[in-house]
Amino acid sequence: MQIGPIVESPLREASLEALFERYQKADAPAATELIQRLSPDLLRFFLAQEATRMEADDLLQNTWLRIHKARHTYRAGAPVLSWVFAIAKHVRVDGYRKRRRIQQYEKATENLPECSSSQDVAPAEVPMFESLIADLPESQREVLIMLKVNGLSLEEVALATSSTVGAVKQKASRAYAKLRKLLSSSGSWGTTRKEATGTR
Repeated sequence: MQIGPIVESPLREASLEALFERYQKADAPAATELIQRLSPDLLRFFLAQEATRMEADDLLQNTWLRIHKARHTYRAGAPVLSWVFAIAKHVRVDGYRKRRRIQQYEKATENLPECSSSQDVAPAEVPMFESLIADLPESQREVLIMLKVNGLSLEEVALATSSTVGAVKQKASRAYAKLRKLLSSSGSWGTTRKEATGTR
């Protein structure tokens, strides 16, 4: 999905909640402003899940299609980020399941042993944060991405993942503990943790 050039919009100062309410009423400029504001964060969310750029673009497009279909279910005044990222999470899971079904079918119908092609589509250079979290359990990786890449609050992540703030804190804490253990031998934990966690 191509994200068009950002143009000056009279709606730039409007809150996401106000924009979404106007979008529900078929306000085209509000829809455009929402897409311009949210698409970069959604794209980062998908790319950080080890998807290729093409897969991330597909997931982004599917997310906006699903948002459009479900826009009437958004309740006025509710946090838009949590609502949108909950949809993005489901789109990503559905996309992963679809890719697995395709891969299983290809393996079942392939006569010759299949060589791994993951290296062919992997980016040449993996950013530090993504490489650090690659081996974390999916639920912990997802929480860290929402918190540290997309800048969601604990409350927003809890809503987006249908969880509690306490559970989000616990997942983040366990993720940091695993990263600390992974990096302790190299002595680079202090520096890397600052890069990975950032500040709110």
